[in-house]
Amino acid sequence: MTLLENTAISADAGMEDRSLAIREALRNAIIDRRLAPGTKLSEAEVGSLFDVSRTVARAALQMLTFEGLVKTERNRGAFVSNPSPEEARQIFASRRLIEPGIVAAAIERITPADIARFRAQLDEEARHMNERGPTARRAEIKASGDFHLMLASAAGNVILEKFMDELVARSSLVIALYGRSGASSCGHSEHTAVLDALEKGDADRAAALMVHHIDHIEADLDLQHREGRGLRDALTLV
Repeated sequence: MTLLENTAISADAGMEDRSLAIREALRNAIIDRRLAPGTKLSEAEVGSLFDVSRTVARAALQMLTFEGLVKTERNRGAFVSNPSPEEARQIFASRRLIEPGIVAAAIERITPADIARFRAQLDEEARHMNERGPTARRAEIKASGDFHLMLASAAGNVILEKFMDELVARSSLVIALYGRSGASSCGHSEHTAVLDALEKGDADRAAALMVHHIDHIEADLDLQHREGRGLRDALTLV
């Protein structure tokens, strides 16, 4: 391989790394509810904020479009996805179908070490719930979503784990648009109850508790639009 070819590969890898970093920052801002559904994501503004070319910014937005978190409209550009009430119902219907199966698979594989990791995760959730400020709030929301992703990981199915990553992200987007209360999207006490059932090996109870938990999340939706911040404000550390 020539020096020129090596340089080109390194440049491509560098562009991909930057696109991934931007995708992660934007994804976090969407999931953390700092970017409201419908917010315009201009390639030029994204590029300026992150000091990258529009090509790199476009690649990051395309990743988010593939995940369903961003919608690209011809001749208009990219926007944070604005799920309809029907789409919201379908997201939670999907979770009710999938997560009991994840629980059933996880209970066959879960180890005492896994239980300890889940307990540590719940301790982190509780710590963030007792803190104040926007940074702690974002950390609490992330910790709540991570509980569901850890369950998918414990189930040992990488396809389901990837799908759950998308569903949790889309759920956060729906909650950003329709969430009624300021409470965490996932009840800490309900997570604890699910984990207790898993630890006892009670698959039926764990699955029933998970469905109840998802029902509880969906019941907090009121279909009222919420205003969010602009792109620059949403990406500013506070």
